[in-house]
Amino acid sequence: MSVHHKWKSAIAVLVLPLLVAQGCKVMEAPQAKTLEVPVGFKNQPVDSASLGRLTRAEFFKDETLRALIDTAIRNNPDLLIAMERINIARAYYKVQKGALYPTITAAASAGVEKYGDYTLNGVGNYDTNLSPNISKDQRIPDPTPEFFLGLRSSWELDVWGKLRNKKRAAYRRMLATEKGKHAVTTALTAQVASQYFSLLALDNELEILQRNVVLQENATELVKSLMEGGRATTLAVQQFEAQLLNTKAAIQRVKRGLVAASNGLNVLLGRFPEDVQRGTGLMAQTMPAAIQLGIPADWLHQRPDVAEASLQLEAAGFDMKSARAAFYPSVTINPFVGLNAFKGNLLFTGASLAYGVVGGLSAPLFQQNQIRGAFKISVAEREQAFQLYRKTVLQGYSEVQTGMENLALMQQQFDFKEQEVKVLREAVKTSGDLFLAGYASYLEVITAQRNVLDAELALTQTQQERFNTLIELYRALGGGWTTE
Repeated sequence: MSVHHKWKSAIAVLVLPLLVAQGCKVMEAPQAKTLEVPVGFKNQPVDSASLGRLTRAEFFKDETLRALIDTAIRNNPDLLIAMERINIARAYYKVQKGALYPTITAAASAGVEKYGDYTLNGVGNYDTNLSPNISKDQRIPDPTPEFFLGLRSSWELDVWGKLRNKKRAAYRRMLATEKGKHAVTTALTAQVASQYFSLLALDNELEILQRNVVLQENATELVKSLMEGGRATTLAVQQFEAQLLNTKAAIQRVKRGLVAASNGLNVLLGRFPEDVQRGTGLMAQTMPAAIQLGIPADWLHQRPDVAEASLQLEAAGFDMKSARAAFYPSVTINPFVGLNAFKGNLLFTGASLAYGVVGGLSAPLFQQNQIRGAFKISVAEREQAFQLYRKTVLQGYSEVQTGMENLALMQQQFDFKEQEVKVLREAVKTSGDLFLAGYASYLEVITAQRNVLDAELALTQTQQERFNTLIELYRALGGGWTTE
């Protein structure tokens, strides 16, 4: 019989009784759950193309905005923290991967021991030293020194997959941290773009208010001239001046908003406050010509937080398998090789070479409560991971559905507001002509000016909300983390 077969037979003799003792105590793992995803989005056609698959360069046409997003991706603290999580997960994966292989340590030791005269070693050493069969160098000193220089190793054989499943779980978590970084990038892209459009909206509001200040100043001077000619009253002049002051106050409000929005954007960019460059104005910004959602199953792979939750669920499943393997015996091998002697001057001779190997088998007999508890924890953690995955999918699906429906409604709202501004601008011109001709009061002129100002500001807000809705839909579809 070969040495290999002898080893197998010896292990079988040792393992079999322990397996019989342990077999009835191993807890069964519950079946993994699955989540059914709808085949399409409500009231939307299914298409293989998805808005979320557009790169940042394809989605954002404003070069200045793209440059700001690139700056944020390089400097944003949250993103840099996410990258360090990846490094931690990679290191932990290497730790778990290394557990599958033998540990080899260099060892050097020296010691001395005095055996009692009435002990096995004491009697044995005394008797050995009297033997005529040993040389002078082989005589055992008393006290007895001990010198060792060599290598020791320990290797747990992964018979039941406990270590392999830990490695698989660590690998899934490493991939999950990368998806987590993509999720942070997606959110950061949306935040930078949204804040940028807030700045553009405030710029546009400031321009509208400043333009109206000029118009209102001219109207005030005109009313003053009419008052001097007896065609208007002091009350009319006061009303026009009050409206002018109100518009000037609104300008200061917008300027305060610009400061706050600019500083908030600089925080996202990972830098101290400084001027933020702008590109195309708000009303000249364009949207992607075709907006398509894509098939939900494809969208799930594109959205990084869903992919991250899915990988965490897989990792929890492997953790549960590893915890279940703890019910079975552990098989370890401990070999060593080195130089061993009880005299220092004999240590580096060929006759001092020593080697050996010890195989061990250990099974948990009185730790069942701890092992069962650890297994139940792993089962609960897998269920927790599944519910988190389910929640992420439900939340994402809802965000996409809401975003798509809101986008269509926002487009209609913008069209109506745009028409309203055109009508009110004509009304301002008409009220001025009628006032000069004596067919309209100064209150009608003031009301017309105030209405067109409010409508232009509302149109600006609608345009901003329209782009924010599109940006949010882009994020909800998993867009913004890839540039190619």
